[in-house]
Amino acid sequence: MATNEETGTASADAIVESVDTETGARGAVYALAARAFAEADDDLYGALADGSFDEEFGALVSRTGLDVDAPDLVVDDDHDTLAARYNDLFVVGYSEVIDGTDGTIDSQGPPVSLYESGYRSEVSWNDVNLDLARAYEYFGVEVDQEDRKHHDHVRLELEFAGYLCRLVAVDDDVERARLDFHDRHLSVLVSGLSEALAEEPGTSIYGRLAAFLEAFVTADVDDLADRLQVGAGSRHEGGTSP
Repeated sequence: MATNEETGTASADAIVESVDTETGARGAVYALAARAFAEADDDLYGALADGSFDEEFGALVSRTGLDVDAPDLVVDDDHDTLAARYNDLFVVGYSEVIDGTDGTIDSQGPPVSLYESGYRSEVSWNDVNLDLARAYEYFGVEVDQEDRKHHDHVRLELEFAGYLCRLVAVDDDVERARLDFHDRHLSVLVSGLSEALAEEPGTSIYGRLAAFLEAFVTADVDDLADRLQVGAGSRHEGGTSP
């Protein structure tokens, strides 16, 4: 996801050291979680295997002011095994011939969807993605044209959640937009993702991270609703209106 600001990736130490507010720490947690839900390249795998990613993540969580324990994000798998887990969970579907007489095929997607619309049977795919596109545009961000993910992909929603936390530093009113986005979109996605992963064997760090995110987003929403003195929860039938 690109913004209308200069984009770039700070070093792990720089991210932790630069955080001086609870909201900033929450934003950094969302950004790191988005990184973890990518298929691990050499750099990400190295950080997951040597514990540096886990250390950074835990340090940031401790600065958020939320009573949520950081997950264990150290992997024991070799790189190929972790990649296979990712593909088996999130990428590879299957086709099965269910009627050999006429060639009828039952096609299924991967066991776990990384898209919010996969957990929104009451709302159309188009409505979910159009609503998110409007929200992204309103806040000056857009999906990278070279990235074929739809707007409701977990990495894009987590990146946007992190970006909204950055905006709070210059505009307190963005807190209401954070609550609305979490309550209407991200809460639905992480809850569905956590539940789906809980039903699968061998989820490794992905199951642990999803369970953490469900608790973390819930705590963030509750804190925002309390500070803003508004209600939150179960408003998923509508869209995110800035």
